[in-house]
Amino acid sequence: MRLSIFQIKLVHSVIFWVLSACVVYALFCGLADRVTVWTWIAIGLLMAESLVFTVNGWRCPLTLLAEREGAADGKVVDIFLPSWFADRVPVICGTLYVLALVTVVWRAFF
Repeated sequence: MRLSIFQIKLVHSVIFWVLSACVVYALFCGLADRVTVWTWIAIGLLMAESLVFTVNGWRCPLTLLAEREGAADGKVVDIFLPSWFADRVPVICGTLYVLALVTVVWRAFF
């Protein structure tokens, strides 16, 4: 079954917003000292996403799929975000994720 670019963008956007919510939630839990099972679930989802990203050579598999379906440059067309923001998502979200992880680990173990 072939997916349209719209379907790829929709799936990628939903995944992006869920994982972004996990980053914000984990960061809040760390800063507010409210580490719960849900915090660890959020971190687990983020770690799974990081593993997928790493295994695929630091490229999202949905970007590769968008390119395979005809997009000239998958990173621009594979998500419903402005390209100027989409290009900076790894840096922004990655930084917030590391900060969240450090604060949660600090609160949970120290």
